[in-house]
Amino acid sequence: MNRSTRRAPRLSFPVPDLSRRGFVRGAAIGGLGVGLPGLLAACGTEAAKVESDECTSTDKSDSEKVVNFSNWPEYIDVDGKRMPTLEAFEKQTGIQVNYNTDVNDNTEFFAKVQNQLGACEPIGRDIIVMTDWMAARMIDLGWIQELDHDNLPNVDANLVPNLQDVAWDPGRKRSVPWQSGFTGIAYNSKYTGEIGSFEELLTNPDISGRISLLTEMRDTMGFMLKVVGADPSDFSDDEWGQAIEELEKAVTSGQVRRFTGNDYVDDLNKGDLVACEAWSGDVIAMQYDNPDIKWVVPEEGLSLWSDNMMVPNRADHKANAEALMNYYYDPEVAATLAAWVNYICPVQGAKEAMEKIDPSLVDAPLIFPDEEFMAQTFAFMSLDEETARKYETEFSQAIG
Repeated sequence: MNRSTRRAPRLSFPVPDLSRRGFVRGAAIGGLGVGLPGLLAACGTEAAKVESDECTSTDKSDSEKVVNFSNWPEYIDVDGKRMPTLEAFEKQTGIQVNYNTDVNDNTEFFAKVQNQLGACEPIGRDIIVMTDWMAARMIDLGWIQELDHDNLPNVDANLVPNLQDVAWDPGRKRSVPWQSGFTGIAYNSKYTGEIGSFEELLTNPDISGRISLLTEMRDTMGFMLKVVGADPSDFSDDEWGQAIEELEKAVTSGQVRRFTGNDYVDDLNKGDLVACEAWSGDVIAMQYDNPDIKWVVPEEGLSLWSDNMMVPNRADHKANAEALMNYYYDPEVAATLAAWVNYICPVQGAKEAMEKIDPSLVDAPLIFPDEEFMAQTFAFMSLDEETARKYETEFSQAIG
């Protein structure tokens, strides 16, 4: 496919109060020491597939008013030690929420639960939140229960149209989006001019050795596929091979300083990195303290991702989990959450509700993007288990 030569405009966004949100995406790979050997071990090991219809449990929701919810750190509204939306849910339903922030990284969490789920054993969680590609992988392995949409009227009524149907979960039978976000380019204008494309990021000699790319394979390789003229949502093995070769060139030439989770933040602020592949929410938070940090839509477009709520096999409180999912699709609740996390809100009606909660965020394109903005996005193709292992291994070797 032909790549556009039009330079995308740099966008300006309302800067939220940094105390209301944190750094979410990619924290574990950079901050928890999940290095190349661990990544290869987790992705290169064949996981056991099960028939989800045969791996069932008795739902104890009627007798046990509890739900065990595992999410990413700093991904919910917080007021001191309180989580207001969760407290309101508990008061409204009588269901106690045990909220855990133990999903620090997709690969790490997969490695943590794969033995139990592969053996049809419980993992002690009723809701887990996984990024699209890992959600797809777990569904393909048969590890995720089908949801009862009779318990999800708010979801069916209010899920934004562009997320209602995805190839890896047609009709959203097993997943409900929590939040979405973008991957693009950030640069420090104190040390470099605007970097308007991913291709420029990889080839501009003036920034050689002072850029970083992400350790998340789908984020980085989506852009590499764009660079070689392929469609990240539908590409061949040959196109994948060309994209890997381009990545290897950038590494061996010294253009790429290192690969990161969101630990690019400190280096970009200091100028040790002058430009990098970055997640939108991180950059907005950085701009609060450093106006030199800029975020652009690359000429190749923006990578779009979602984190999704799912009920794993053998969960004890499925109906309670569905009640919590449904609660977060009330527009006012969704707006309250979005005002804190500042990621894309997947709930129709939340923009109108935001008028009361924080009017300054009503027109924020990173929370409520319009159709024109979304037209610049792309997603990564769903992969079967064997292909995913192969590609993860080749990517890990290239960045190593």
